Amino acid sequence: MKKYTFYTELAYILGVVVLAFGTALSAKADFGMSMVVAPAYLLHLKVSSVLPWFTFGVAEYATQAVLILAIAILFRKFKLTYVLSFVTTILYGLILDGSVLITNMFPEFGMTGRVILFICGMLCCSFGVSMLFHTYFAPEAYELIVKEISTRFKTNINRTKTVYDCISCLIAVGMSFAFFGFGNFEGVKYGTIVCALLNGFLISRYSMIMEHFFDFRDGMKLRKYFE
Repeated sequence: MKKYTFYTELAYILGVVVLAFGTALSAKADFGMSMVVAPAYLLHLKVSSVLPWFTFGVAEYATQAVLILAIAILFRKFKLTYVLSFVTTILYGLILDGSVLITNMFPEFGMTGRVILFICGMLCCSFGVSMLFHTYFAPEAYELIVKEISTRFKTNINRTKTVYDCISCLIAVGMSFAFFGFGNFEGVKYGTIVCALLNGFLISRYSMIMEHFFDFRDGMKLRKYFE
């Protein structure tokens, strides 16, 4: 079967945009955020009540900066990739805030509409992450950590992603309790658990389908600057 060329630069742009929009859809559905972004979302909810300028995107900047610093300390080295990862985070955060503005213009949905939004958001997020795994550009800190750990310890990247997601979910639950009390879950709900269980599977399936039809190739000679 002939495969079509899919440029890795396009995979990067598409991945960031779709991931950001999917995250905004998940926030609108209010069934719980994806476990990897739930900590940043909870930080946004808590701090924005005092500082209105502390948007979801700004919360992502702060959270991912801490994660990048943590991975640098863990591996005892700081690479240019880590700086470029934060550049991706800024781009993602800007698109996320723009996507939130768009979804805020949606009418209020009933249960069925919210379920559809949630499913669309989860599918978009998984697709976006899959695209970022097929590019040489530095991904967000969430995906960067998964790739770094998988490469360092030679583990399956999709299984590593699932474990990381579950750990993030537990951290988010703890933050929800600390910020809003035991009787009021925010950001972490049933949808978060669903995402934790299915994201790794969905990402791997997206990758299998895309790799079946497309051959990922670089359109520009920039890879050497990101290695």
